[in-house]
Amino acid sequence: MTPYGAEHFAALAVTVVAAIVLVAWARKVRGTRAESRGLTVAGWIMLAATLTWMGWNFLPMNWNIEQSLPFHLSDALRIITSLALLTRSSWTIAISYYWGLTLNIQSVLTPDLTYFHAPLFEYIAYWFFHIAALIVPIMFVWGLEYRPTWRGYGVALAATLGWAGIAGIANALTGANYVYLARAPEVASALDLLGPWPIYILWELVLVASVWALITWPWTVGRNAQKPVVGRIAAVRRESLHR
Repeated sequence: MTPYGAEHFAALAVTVVAAIVLVAWARKVRGTRAESRGLTVAGWIMLAATLTWMGWNFLPMNWNIEQSLPFHLSDALRIITSLALLTRSSWTIAISYYWGLTLNIQSVLTPDLTYFHAPLFEYIAYWFFHIAALIVPIMFVWGLEYRPTWRGYGVALAATLGWAGIAGIANALTGANYVYLARAPEVASALDLLGPWPIYILWELVLVASVWALITWPWTVGRNAQKPVVGRIAAVRRESLHR
């Protein structure tokens, strides 16, 4: 797919519309049984789609050591986004917020989508997952009033370092380049702005820690710090289960 061609702009337009609609829906049903039911259904759909995509990548015709194993950050993000919708636990929402609104953005703005066997299916799958990973945390924050915290910031940083360690081990065993830890991407990307490998890895850490701090701080001061909504979401879910 050609970046910033018609297919890309169509996906970006869907992203904007979906985010607006989802936030409006979340504000309308916030605190009701419809909120819990809607999030649960969405979570199961996301999880089923994720497992289907993993199975698709393991088919012999699609097998590629660089792509098929689930060690990219986007692979982990799909599972975490599903769990955030299903459980509404604070750690899953926190990771989906930081990963979805920053690391995932590179795949939305500078997509690396190469068609192999089923262009339409691969196009839909790529954008479904990346759009979902972007708009779900938007819904939690601006629709359901989840408020990021410094604790969530720490959880997301720890999860990032932990996943990088797992991906690094996978790279050492397979010769692959998951999370681009072993070498620079073969196509142009935002990483080109951070210098050559492995220097860009250090700058990534600095940049990620700084940007995440910037998108945490506004929510921890004044009125924004007064709503522990993760607890309310869990309470609504428990109440709906007993009815």
